[in-house]
Amino acid sequence: MSDLSVNSSIFSSRDGSDPPSVPPSMSIDKLLPALLECFGIILCGYVAGRTNIIPATQAKGLGSFVSKFALPALLFKNMVLLDFGDVIWPFFFSILVAKVTVFFFVCVLTFLVADRESRFSKAGLFSIFATQSNDFALGFPIVEALYRNTHPEYLQYIYLVAPVSLMVLNPLGFAFCEVQRWRTGEPHQKSKLKVLGLVILHVVKNPIVFMVVIGVISHFLLGQKIPSFMEEFVDGLANSFGGAALFYLGLTMVGQLKKLTRSTVVALILLITAKLLVMPLICRGMVEVLDCGSRSSMNHTSLSNYAFLYGVFPTAPSVAIYASHYNMELEVVTSGMVIGTFLSAPIMYVSAWLLTIPWMDSDPLASALQHVSFNISIISLFALVWSIAVMLLSRKFHRIPHIFTINLFVAQLLVCVGMIVWNFMAEQDNFLGQVLTFTLLYGSLYSTYIWPGLIALSLLLMRRYEEVNFRPWLTVITGWGVPALAVSVLLLTGERLPNTIDSAFFYGKTQVTCTSVVLCVSIVLCGVSLTLLSRLTRDYHSLERGSLPDSEEDVNLPYDTHTEQPSAVGSINTDCQMCECECGRLQSVPDMTSTKEEASIQTGQCSQCTSTSCLLVEEEQKVADRQNTDIQSTRHVLVCLLLAVSLLANLFSCLWWLFNKDPGQLYLELQFFCVVANFGQGFISFAFFGLDKHLIISPFKKRLASLWQGWGQEVTGSAVSEEIRLTCTQFLTYHKEQCVRDIVHKKRCGQRSTTETFLGSDMVHWLQSVGLASDPGEALAYGSRLLEGGVIQHITLEHGFQDEALHYRFA
Repeated sequence: MSDLSVNSSIFSSRDGSDPPSVPPSMSIDKLLPALLECFGIILCGYVAGRTNIIPATQAKGLGSFVSKFALPALLFKNMVLLDFGDVIWPFFFSILVAKVTVFFFVCVLTFLVADRESRFSKAGLFSIFATQSNDFALGFPIVEALYRNTHPEYLQYIYLVAPVSLMVLNPLGFAFCEVQRWRTGEPHQKSKLKVLGLVILHVVKNPIVFMVVIGVISHFLLGQKIPSFMEEFVDGLANSFGGAALFYLGLTMVGQLKKLTRSTVVALILLITAKLLVMPLICRGMVEVLDCGSRSSMNHTSLSNYAFLYGVFPTAPSVAIYASHYNMELEVVTSGMVIGTFLSAPIMYVSAWLLTIPWMDSDPLASALQHVSFNISIISLFALVWSIAVMLLSRKFHRIPHIFTINLFVAQLLVCVGMIVWNFMAEQDNFLGQVLTFTLLYGSLYSTYIWPGLIALSLLLMRRYEEVNFRPWLTVITGWGVPALAVSVLLLTGERLPNTIDSAFFYGKTQVTCTSVVLCVSIVLCGVSLTLLSRLTRDYHSLERGSLPDSEEDVNLPYDTHTEQPSAVGSINTDCQMCECECGRLQSVPDMTSTKEEASIQTGQCSQCTSTSCLLVEEEQKVADRQNTDIQSTRHVLVCLLLAVSLLANLFSCLWWLFNKDPGQLYLELQFFCVVANFGQGFISFAFFGLDKHLIISPFKKRLASLWQGWGQEVTGSAVSEEIRLTCTQFLTYHKEQCVRDIVHKKRCGQRSTTETFLGSDMVHWLQSVGLASDPGEALAYGSRLLEGGVIQHITLEHGFQDEALHYRFA
């Protein structure tokens, strides 16, 4: 939803009057240097880890120093010196209630979505991830830069809130993780009493919690003063925390994004949304509710803004340590920590910049939002035209759920067209033209709100019933009919506001209420469908894994199986092997010890399986079809999820305006986000569906590979051939025999014929296990050199070496 303002005034109060001009409660001029300092040190740590200047073992030592010595000393010092008389306790409890709310919200959602085998560990770690902020290493320098000159007492809230969170919420998360260990049957955990004891021991042994308790006791015993004989010692440890913690944060980011997989993307999006969107909004809302009796309205506004900034602080790296300790959900936690840290920087800067502006003229702001909407709509329009063209050319539009996806694209395209037309029509004195343009714009926008829920519902029904048991056109009518009905009701019951260029408030409060209802319906439909889909997908994969051995019995055969072949493929001492394919033709396979030129000649003549009924080819095609179906399903789920996040932001925007007398400056930031989310949906569609594999990606990769190969041969000449020759010679001499024993299996390729093959994915794993490659990338390059050298080949010679379920054999 774009700007929601009475008479085009974002910051006007509900009675139409402008708020008084008040001095800013923070100094923005020191924020940018503070951000550069923090992220500069993080970048230094990342470079040191990436270039292996500081190995991973040494990084762990630095992390132990930061968490067990420097941070406890810092907490002890500030607990002793803390002045409890200046603490505004309603603010403290507001932050605490907000954290508890987010903790249980994430916990309950995880229990609903996650599988039974790991839901306790996911609930515990994900809840800690969403609530434990990086208060001291990254948050404290930001707060110090913003509030030291205006509200220095705000710094002490960090030392109050963070330890209480560690002592109240983290133990609950640890309890879930210990319960998961107990349920999986790990040793030394045989009773619930032991689980409870381990959780309590884990909390008590935490140096941070321990030193906070000692600091609070010393606060009253020492009279808010550290003894002189230990003051320098405590200061030395405390002052070493800042730089060391940020440097260690950079070290922990090295290589974390490589662990991200398709299965973790959904959880990652939800967690980052909870941490960077839901948490700050709930923190601010709790302050508005619980701190209503503040000493002054200006101080109350400053505290609510501070609560919003506190909620944006990214997740602490200690959560990754917890995940590593329990060996659970490490990929999601570490990747989320990296992405959340870098996303928080622009959010904090923009929020602080808006909060320092005491008063803004409403007309320039409304005009700025209008220009942003117009510019984004133009760019998004081209992306959507491209995406629709790709969908039509790929002939996917007639299949479910693509038939619904292309309707979503059309709705998004009409939204862009409607906003472009509204930009020229809004300031003209043409009532009929404005109404028609508004009908096009908001009828299409409401349709984009509805379609994510309908697409998620179709995916759910496809998974449950294998094929959708309802007529697609009924869903299409719903996707366009419900928005048309909502706009019709709005046109009949709403009262048009005069002198407004804001399409989101063309019919005032009635329009905001109508938008809220449509958003609520779509969010509930999308959320419930995605939750049930996650459960069904989990059960489907579990059933598939359970039936895997039975399906393999039909393909894999023991090595002593008697066939009509003179000898087995892959035998070391055989000069010429034969493989009888289903086509009935005996095909000779070249000797593995032959030269590259001879191998290539023999391969081209007689080694490929050309039968259309080859069982191995059919198996590859089935795997490819299943993978393509899974990829398409994953893409639709991610699109629905990202659009649901934008729907949630729009709903927050509506409710914020409806239930706040004065929305405030932070409301503007949410409005800009909603504008980008509404009129920039084409970027999401293009990212997931605008680059079709068969139409665009595969031809481009083949063309690029041929150009690169030609250029490489032209530049390096015999150097590449020499590298391939050495690799093949090394493999044939020292490793081939062991490889045949480990991964080669005799498989049925026809009704009466067999051949010995291995999967490309098995070869990649084997190369890593024996030390010929350190990671999948090196293994893929090694296998490609073997294939180019004629040592291995695909059964039909159609594919290069890939880390997939493709069948290869030794040549």
